[in-house]
Amino acid sequence: MGAEAKTDRWDGAATRPIAELLACPPSVADLLNASSESIQFDVGDSIFRQSSACRGLWVVIAGTLQRKAERMDARVTLGPVRAGELVELASVLGECRHTYTLTAQSPGSVVLLPIDSLRQAFHAYPALRMQLLAELAREVSRAYATCATSRLTGIRRQSAGL
Repeated sequence: MGAEAKTDRWDGAATRPIAELLACPPSVADLLNASSESIQFDVGDSIFRQSSACRGLWVVIAGTLQRKAERMDARVTLGPVRAGELVELASVLGECRHTYTLTAQSPGSVVLLPIDSLRQAFHAYPALRMQLLAELAREVSRAYATCATSRLTGIRRQSAGL
């Protein structure tokens, strides 16, 4: 596969603007806006904890947060979350349990779109769920690309050391 084909594939996995992801008819937008909750946080605050029930979809407005998980008796740092990012698409669209703990690294704020309101929105406008599922697929593709790049970098470093 040529470099151009690889670039096109990863470009398709680029993040989409939140307004595009949450695009829906005015009645559904009004439902989500009316139920949304703005939450302020300080350094060290836990926004949610791994395995707890998912309260909804989180949109980071300001600040930096850190994702950490416990997997097979080991703590794993999954990376930072910054302003403009959606948090917990997989939990909202899946089992509704958090798969990691989200902790504030700086003061900031998030907007919570409650799970019950999202379910009503999905029922009223099924395309919204599909838009978010497509974004989750892009999120997985971006994570795969990052892992593949990191792995190749490690292999190159090992080869250079030989």
